[in-house]
Amino acid sequence: MKICIVSDSHDHRSLLAAAVADARRLGAEAVIHCGDVVAPSTLHAIIPLALPIHVVHGNNQGDLYHLARLGNHPENHVHYYGQDGVFTLANRRIFLVHYPHYAKAMALTGDYDLVCNGHEHRPVVEPIRNIKGADTIRVDPGTVAGIGTPPTYVLGDLAHMTFEIRPVPEGELKEPRKVFAAG
Repeated sequence: MKICIVSDSHDHRSLLAAAVADARRLGAEAVIHCGDVVAPSTLHAIIPLALPIHVVHGNNQGDLYHLARLGNHPENHVHYYGQDGVFTLANRRIFLVHYPHYAKAMALTGDYDLVCNGHEHRPVVEPIRNIKGADTIRVDPGTVAGIGTPPTYVLGDLAHMTFEIRPVPEGELKEPRKVFAAG
């Protein structure tokens, strides 16, 4: 099973939609959003793609009430977990959170095959040796919004546990790409 991992969309609908559409074209069957969606309506850009969306909030929380309401409509395919989430896709246990320090700690437990986080605004794919003597993969897809760095997402293959950092394709954007300086 292939998955699209995104984070830190910060209301940039067209970039989020371009990333998810590209991943879907490449075979992704689900979306993992590692937080900082901000306005829940941002997810309306990808709901029509009809992929299950697993999402947590981040430090730029936006309207959590409406995010929870969006997740309560089964036709939206949105699974909203709050601060963190645990779920299984393709027989892989996945832990989802926004913060990297929390993700690294959960990877150490050895209870998960994959731990996803955002917040760093730079893509990271790294194995973390856990207390059970195996590796847990930690993925931060970077910022799909292109805040401080070029916009990226990660295309993952859960069958092979491979993860590729990919640029958000410009050809599908409905507005010019804007890259903001960190500060």
